[in-house]
Amino acid sequence: MRIKVINPNTTESMTRKIGEAARAAAAVGTEIVACNPAGGPVSIEGHYDEAVSVLGLLDEVRKGESEAMDGYVVACFGDPGLLACREVARGPVLGIAEAAMHAAAFVATGFSIVTTLARTRVIAAELVERYGMTRFCRAIRATDLPVLDLEREGSEARRSVLDECKRAVAEDGAGAIVLGCAGMADLTAEVQKAIGVPVIDGVAAAVKFVEALVGMGLQTSKVGDLAWPLPKAYTGALAHMAVTNPPPSPMPTPRGRSTPRRSASRSASSRPAVDHPVLRDAGLGVEAQLGRSVVGERAVGHFDQQEHVLGVGLALLVRH
Repeated sequence: MRIKVINPNTTESMTRKIGEAARAAAAVGTEIVACNPAGGPVSIEGHYDEAVSVLGLLDEVRKGESEAMDGYVVACFGDPGLLACREVARGPVLGIAEAAMHAAAFVATGFSIVTTLARTRVIAAELVERYGMTRFCRAIRATDLPVLDLEREGSEARRSVLDECKRAVAEDGAGAIVLGCAGMADLTAEVQKAIGVPVIDGVAAAVKFVEALVGMGLQTSKVGDLAWPLPKAYTGALAHMAVTNPPPSPMPTPRGRSTPRRSASRSASSRPAVDHPVLRDAGLGVEAQLGRSVVGERAVGHFDQQEHVLGVGLALLVRH
């Protein structure tokens, strides 16, 4: 499995940190490709930064489609351009805010978000509402740290984040903490040890959720608003952003599962179609006695006993 983890800003030291957190979380056999766009803001600290960053982010997702990526992580807590990224991707695309909030809701009845600048709190609040997390989110706290202070040796960033997390537990009654910046990914273990409640880094959470979705054989739906962008010309400096609809591809087979074996002499299409509740119940009952799990025409095991099942079912039907 290959997962592309995209830092939408252009600070390479943060991209390396994000990549390390993603690899630490990934399962054996998962390849993490961490990257950032060639151009864009060095940090994302407001609506304008987010909007500008999305073009480079989309470029990286489109490159990933030609690089055989199975899924993507948008490693910025504002989840910029998330739905647009899903439009141009086959595999699942997760934002770290969405992933972190869902993870926190799995392990606590309430969480607080600890982020950087106070001006970004409104962005986090919009995401809390969009993701249906209002009843879980106790507070959105800001350290008022510039994002790049998290990259600067000797800054007070670590202490400020830890102190705010302690206040969240004491004052908000938070049962978990969501770190509201990808640049905080390396603080998770330290803060969790100090405050004694689950601390969720969205990078790690998103990687694990992408692994799960890919393992289940799930891709981004291409029906409705997440269908491929409509083909059209783009002009000027954005001409390269025009998208041509790719050919449809079948949904992948869930990893670790095999297609049930069928008799070579009789295909599924040649078997009689039976749709009667008593007969279905009888078939299921007999198959269960034979130690088989049946879902419609598909089963784990052989279908050599199907005629026997059909006969028993018909007998029961006559009794009814």
